[in-house]
Amino acid sequence: MEAIYAAAIVLAFIALGELVSIWSKARVPSLLVAMLGIFIFAKIGVVPETVIDDSLLLQAYSFLVAPLLFHMGSLIPLRVMLKQWRSVIIAVSGMLVAVLLILAVVAPLFGFATFVAGSGPLAGGIVATSLTTEGLTAHGAASSIVVLPALVLMLQSLPSMPLTNYFLRRYAKKLRDSGELKELAHAHNVEEEEAAKKKKLVNLPDFLVDNQLFMLFLILVGGSAATLLAVPTHVPSSILALILGILATAVGLSPDKAMERSNSFGIAMAGVIAIVMAPLVTASVQDVVNAFVPTITILVVGGSGIVIGGFVATKLLRWKSGLGVSVALTAMYGFPADYLLTNEVARSIARDDDEKEALLNVMLPPMLVGGFTSVSAGSVVIASVLVSLL
Repeated sequence: MEAIYAAAIVLAFIALGELVSIWSKARVPSLLVAMLGIFIFAKIGVVPETVIDDSLLLQAYSFLVAPLLFHMGSLIPLRVMLKQWRSVIIAVSGMLVAVLLILAVVAPLFGFATFVAGSGPLAGGIVATSLTTEGLTAHGAASSIVVLPALVLMLQSLPSMPLTNYFLRRYAKKLRDSGELKELAHAHNVEEEEAAKKKKLVNLPDFLVDNQLFMLFLILVGGSAATLLAVPTHVPSSILALILGILATAVGLSPDKAMERSNSFGIAMAGVIAIVMAPLVTASVQDVVNAFVPTITILVVGGSGIVIGGFVATKLLRWKSGLGVSVALTAMYGFPADYLLTNEVARSIARDDDEKEALLNVMLPPMLVGGFTSVSAGSVVIASVLVSLL
């Protein structure tokens, strides 16, 4: 299929998800609609299974993912990141309780290899899934077990995104109706004004900040530096790109929302969503049937562990349970779903643009930090350790 046709088809499902999300006031997550839609249409033969490969969106993802993460680092000021230590503790607590519960329940029922196959991917994304699949294959695991990581990755968003939507909406409504949102918004504005008065080490001139091509060059340099440093440091380029984005914005080498300023954010997001959708399109129905019971068990047990661990940590830290549980659940989908879900909730709950901005200022930093803690770092560590035990 011609790349332009394939890209239009993939974007049609993404756009449909956005429309359903708007119509349902974020009660139905857009990613859920897009992924289920393309899976169903691929299995009944309406859409070819090569549609995502043909669209070349995966190639766009391959070189834009590091710049995109650099951009994500520019979204949250360093001073805000340092305040989100609670999000890190909550995310880690959810992951650890989930792994322990899967070990206690799934391992005796389906075997240790099945426990390993589901634990890393449940608390992470594509990197953890690929590490787990590679390890299972190297150890000669059965095909029904080897396919488990991909199935967990594909299906874990089905229960977690609606749950996050529910908890986050409830938290946002309480903030809006209690009057606390106005107080938080005022405190945020005061903090921003004080931060604006502080001088940075580097001050880019406005004509460069407003130049789209220069901004695109800037984020590509940031992504390239992260990719280059990943080799000698053995630290994933995603984490390095995020760190570089935070530091570059803190010292003034990059403005905030760098990718949006370059007008390249939309195509980058399309590439990220395509990489999430791709396994659904290529998985056979028989693979899903053979691994259905273990996968569902892992999702139920692991998801319960994430909620329990996140809730307990939230209470111990004296945080709001709605936000805390939502942060813990980011382990089951990560970026871009954490970003999209938060925006959807803010858009649907807010009565005007000021309320929407205030809600995003409160909810987005902990959600993004929670997602990066679990998906980009924690899950990779969990997958690597568990695979070594096979």
